[in-house]
Amino acid sequence: MQKRFYILFVARGDDGTLRKISIPVHYLYVFAIGAAIGFLSLTGIASSYTRMLLKVSQFNQLRTEKDQLKSSYSRLEQVAKERDVQVASLGSIASEVSALYGLKSEPIMVTGSSDGIHDADITSSLDQLHALRTSALTGATMVGLTMGLTRNATTADWIRANSAPNVWPVEGQVTGSFGERIDPFNGEGAFHSGVDIGSTYGKQIIAPADGVVIATETLGGYGKIIMMDHGSGISTRYGHLSGFAVTSGQRVQRGDVIGYVGESGRSTGPHLHYEVRINGTPVNPYKYLRMTLAHSGGFSTGS
Repeated sequence: MQKRFYILFVARGDDGTLRKISIPVHYLYVFAIGAAIGFLSLTGIASSYTRMLLKVSQFNQLRTEKDQLKSSYSRLEQVAKERDVQVASLGSIASEVSALYGLKSEPIMVTGSSDGIHDADITSSLDQLHALRTSALTGATMVGLTMGLTRNATTADWIRANSAPNVWPVEGQVTGSFGERIDPFNGEGAFHSGVDIGSTYGKQIIAPADGVVIATETLGGYGKIIMMDHGSGISTRYGHLSGFAVTSGQRVQRGDVIGYVGESGRSTGPHLHYEVRINGTPVNPYKYLRMTLAHSGGFSTGS
């Protein structure tokens, strides 16, 4: 069989004659296969090198993130230590204040000597600190001390005492006591649901505690009456008024003027009929009448 050849090129010889160089076909096949193998090898090497570069980049990124996390953890650890120190310091202050006023220890407070501080202990200390701060800012501390709530009392006792109607709504002599008495109009025995405080006509009546006015109206023997809700089931009534200084739905604070002494309704003269009710049931207001509102804006012990 005749062999196949390809003429690759024609070159001029030294003697000026043309010379043909013939290359067998299988040489071209070998060359093509070698070129393909070389190309694939170079492609594989380039791909491997690219993957290696990506892995190195990812490794460097992870190492950077690890260093950042380690730094953040160190900062958080330092902040946690500083927080524990601050809470322990505040806990010590709260303990000293409680001991100073003879307050009963409620939840355990974290002190400077506490070991193994837990979140529950921190929350407990902060709650007590908040209660102490609230009682001081709202005047509950002054009220509690004035009422003698010291030994075995808590800040919650102070706050409850501060929310009770413990200020005289008007200063004067108690002319009618709570409970059974002789009715001044018919001379028969009758239950008196409040106390009568003698005063002058038109004298200002103040709110004995924070609350909301629930009624300003004329009601039978009460005459002109104001009814207030102080929350926690406590309400108060003020009867025989000559006029109102508040309206229904108005929120008032301890010491605000709410009305004026009069003799409206079933009354023998100018005075204030004052009631305290717990869940709608009248109780003796006299046990709440511990303080009078001083002209300077503070509190002083009453009779």
